[in-house]
Amino acid sequence: MSTGLKILTAHLEDPELHTLAGYERHGGYGALRKTLREGLTPEKVQEEVKAANLRGRGGAGFPAGIKWGFLPKNTDKPIYLCINADEGEPGTFKDRLIMERNPHALIEGCLIACHAIKAKVCYIYIRGELLKCIKHVERAIEEARAKGLIGKNILGSGLDCEIHVHPGAGAYICGEEMSLIESLEGKPGQPRNKPPFPASVGLFNCPTIVNNVETIAYVPWIIQNSGQAFADLGSEKNGGLKIWGVSGHVKRPGLWELPMGITARQLIEDYAGGMRGPKKMKGYIPGGSSCPPLLGTEIDIPLDFENMKKAGTMLGTGCLTVFEEGVCTVRFAQRIAHFYEHESCGQCTPCREGTGWLYRNIKKLEHGEQLDGGLDLLESICNRIMGNTICALGDAAAMPIQGFLRRFGDEWAAHLGAGRCPIQG
Repeated sequence: MSTGLKILTAHLEDPELHTLAGYERHGGYGALRKTLREGLTPEKVQEEVKAANLRGRGGAGFPAGIKWGFLPKNTDKPIYLCINADEGEPGTFKDRLIMERNPHALIEGCLIACHAIKAKVCYIYIRGELLKCIKHVERAIEEARAKGLIGKNILGSGLDCEIHVHPGAGAYICGEEMSLIESLEGKPGQPRNKPPFPASVGLFNCPTIVNNVETIAYVPWIIQNSGQAFADLGSEKNGGLKIWGVSGHVKRPGLWELPMGITARQLIEDYAGGMRGPKKMKGYIPGGSSCPPLLGTEIDIPLDFENMKKAGTMLGTGCLTVFEEGVCTVRFAQRIAHFYEHESCGQCTPCREGTGWLYRNIKKLEHGEQLDGGLDLLESICNRIMGNTICALGDAAAMPIQGFLRRFGDEWAAHLGAGRCPIQG
């Protein structure tokens, strides 16, 4: 299905791509100049992004152009753009590639997006452990400012825009937009109740748009080549290309920029080289640890938001974790449950207590201890968490466990019946 076209990864072989000179050598900031010199209005930019069918690349998949349209039409408050670069979803490692190797694509996208939503300030919230990303993005901002691409009266157009990097402290919960906003304000990273939504009451109680790194980095190409051209690269309702990741038991773990709608079989076999050894694929998680797993036989489903939903899972971040026969899914799920227990901010009782309860009982199952209530207890805990928390972390903890129970229930039942792992002893 590959078109052969690359956008964000087209010139990664250039060791200077992360610099302003390297980026401009490949046409960088041409879309910003087009926007400002041809007088593309904010409304026109928003129309192109809507036409592109650019879905959010952070996990939820909400259309970016539609999200921008939620901002109040007339407001005397400042509008902010926040970039979610707090890439903390286990199994996901795509945004750091952009920030390390092609940071000016993100900066140019931020400037065009700020013009589109009439924001004068943008904050890029980067996970604190991503030190190289922070260094390269900060340097890119300095280079762009020195050339008059950031600051007052950009390129003589009258556009004013500042961009700031804000390092996070490594809390997974700050990948949730309201927690990110709270952290930016200097508060503990805990989500706010919604509504109101950030588009009306966000950063400093002002209208705010929160977008993912990859989402915004595609905006310059869309403006340079048209929204329809981007839409045509993907599948229905899922425009353009995407940076896909594959990790786990494959021969060539890595990242590839390919169209939306490619199948898992194509991605795993044609690009990741297939399974690493003679064992068959047992299953895969399609988009980060919060997504329910699919069986190894379910690899011909197109990887887009609608088809993943029909299959009973989510596309999420589009970074697949592949596991082979012989893997104990109870042990796998235990590690996932432990992560979410550790990362819960503790604000909501169902999440604070439920994630720990879930982890402890899966651990009991894994170690052959008596599990009062059996597998029904695990399902019950998941149901008590789901939909009862302020943010989606509780759902993210429960959904993969429900998915493992649904697709590998016989193995879990055998685990329970034998009082030990029937696979690994």
